[in-house]
Amino acid sequence: MILELKNIYKNYQQGKMEVPVLKDVSFSMEEGEYVAIMGPSGSGKTTLMNIIGCLDQATSGTFFLDGEDISKCSENEMSDIRLHKIGFVFQSFHLLPRQTAQSNVEMPLQYAKVPKKERIARSRKALERVGLAERVGFFPNQLSGGQMQRVAIARALVNNPKLILADEPTGALDSKSGEQVMDLFKRLNEEGVSVLMITHDAEIASHAKRVVTIRDGVLTEKE
Repeated sequence: MILELKNIYKNYQQGKMEVPVLKDVSFSMEEGEYVAIMGPSGSGKTTLMNIIGCLDQATSGTFFLDGEDISKCSENEMSDIRLHKIGFVFQSFHLLPRQTAQSNVEMPLQYAKVPKKERIARSRKALERVGLAERVGFFPNQLSGGQMQRVAIARALVNNPKLILADEPTGALDSKSGEQVMDLFKRLNEEGVSVLMITHDAEIASHAKRVVTIRDGVLTEKE
């Protein structure tokens, strides 16, 4: 089991009021699975993603990631887990404009204090995996949207994380580039990478092997 959430509640303070965003969410995912969490805007899916991504903590409930009890982790421990166990892919790529594709992919390895020679080898291998071996020296403004997203996926893979967490990964792409990115996720999953995708788009969600729906903070699974 790579992920296990039990009875997760998340409330936000608005003035003197507590606003519930997630209501008794329980969800688990096996290693090697490819799951989509689908929900409309305002359904609580981003809040859920932030908890799974160790960017935020639940108000109550338990959450295990790769056997570790995240609800008991400090900020520093959570940032370590983000670095080593989770690869993030965002809708807007989050690439550094003045860095080459390779330097962007190397970033997590720099934070992890990996020696330079190994950083270069691993970042090149990751770019090769996403079909960009001949674009290592290109800057983001020399790449198409689809290529930028593939650089972002290479960066997510470079630390060999336990989980790839993709938030609306095709949201900023045209449909052809979007299809290519979805094909890439499928291939990575077939290679054994665990993928959890957050989306509002039923067509994108249908690429996953399992779809879970969130609405008004409540998670339901279609059998």
